[in-house]
Amino acid sequence: MMSPAELRPFLDELERFADGQMTSAEQADFEERMQREPALREAHEAYEQLAADLRWVAGHESLRHRLLALDRRLDQRHTALVRIKRRQRRAQTRWGTIFTVAVLLLLGLWFLLRPAGPRGGRAWENYYVADPGLPQSATLDEHRPLLAQAMEQYREGHYPAALHALRRVPTDNLGPDTLLYYNGIFLLSQGDGSAARPYLRRVIQQPGSALASKARYHLAVAYWAAKQWPEARAAFREVASDSSNEYRQAAQRVLQADVLRDED
Repeated sequence: MMSPAELRPFLDELERFADGQMTSAEQADFEERMQREPALREAHEAYEQLAADLRWVAGHESLRHRLLALDRRLDQRHTALVRIKRRQRRAQTRWGTIFTVAVLLLLGLWFLLRPAGPRGGRAWENYYVADPGLPQSATLDEHRPLLAQAMEQYREGHYPAALHALRRVPTDNLGPDTLLYYNGIFLLSQGDGSAARPYLRRVIQQPGSALASKARYHLAVAYWAAKQWPEARAAFREVASDSSNEYRQAAQRVLQADVLRDED
């Protein structure tokens, strides 16, 4: 496999290709060069493998936290059931039995309706207001079939397929900030906050981008998903204080719930 030193000269071009920042002509030329130049082809394979490894590590860590959260909830449920059984054994009268049944019903409702604990592996999903995606009217153009396919897959919850289709959309067919923004949204939706952050930050840095305020909110959630608590708190405060940001109330709910803190 190509070493990091050998890969470095190709990085800028590989990132532009992976981010969908090339024009149609540049993309076609790049793909032809990969057929002709073994070094470029090997660099592309090494870059793709590195990106896949990073996504696997992030997903594996997320799964570990979800399993830990599930273990905690099962322990809590077991403890609650033990307490209930003890109350049942102590019930001596008819009214005592009625009271115990009522407690059981209330506890069952509480377990069904209560929100997930704020320190669970994916607690951010309980507060996240997802982007609805581009409306169909924006993807009806006959020159945008890949964009329409990406949005359809996104709305159906098929995030890897949506991301694959989006990255094939030519940059001269859609604004670069839009492509960057939805790359970040799709990655965040599949739980990869670390991978989503660079895309969303680049949208915010685009001069005059109409998506900058929306990107700020999703960047705050990406920090949360990546467990970067200080950055998440600062980003949510910025959104919550911006009266023109459509996600202002969503950010305020997160701050009021006080859920942005390190896990035990």
